[in-house]
Amino acid sequence: MTNVEAVLNLVKPGMKLGLGSGAASERFLQGLGARVKEGLTISGVPTSKKIETMARGLGIPILELADAMPSIDLAVDGADEVDGEMNMIKGYGKALFREKVIAMAAQVFVILIGPERVKEKRVEVLGHRGILPIEVVPFAIPFVQRMLANLDYPCDLLLEDEKPVITDNGNNIMHIHVTDIGDPPEFDMLLKGIPGIVETGLFIDMADAVFIEEDGVVEVMQRGNRPAPTT
Repeated sequence: MTNVEAVLNLVKPGMKLGLGSGAASERFLQGLGARVKEGLTISGVPTSKKIETMARGLGIPILELADAMPSIDLAVDGADEVDGEMNMIKGYGKALFREKVIAMAAQVFVILIGPERVKEKRVEVLGHRGILPIEVVPFAIPFVQRMLANLDYPCDLLLEDEKPVITDNGNNIMHIHVTDIGDPPEFDMLLKGIPGIVETGLFIDMADAVFIEEDGVVEVMQRGNRPAPTT
């Protein structure tokens, strides 16, 4: 069994699902689409326009976030780093703001890691890969750069084809160059105190379970004080 198959077993008829972005989420989406074709009745709230387009192409009914309230039943996403306490860095795929909204709106939030780059993504301390994405209002970019430089955190505006990446929210993505982040909650609060930073890629105390697939084996990390996802 793959981690995608394990998480698909959590999906029940009638659920409202949060659909994450990135390679792992796209594999989940493919599996979900196959089950919808077999008759599974669910609906999804996508975290990006790319995922919305892909979901519609697979026949998955789409909901606006407002229509999914008061809560999403289950959100499924990937991560770029995860530590032993299931804190994460996300946002390499440029959808971190919407991913965080969907994660917070979900009753259960699960993460898929692997089978690729598992050893890179499982870290003892967040920041090990050297990058923390943030979403920034374009007007504020010079100010944010100066403030981060004053804190000894160099950062770069993320470019594609030599042009700034524009998120689905009309903002830009910056990559802060970090070393190990000793106190992720404190660093998250510090960054959010800088006007112009819309959101950070630090996902602290949010995941209920992480399904890690490596070498054909699926390991499940689970937060002890939360209801267990059940298959």
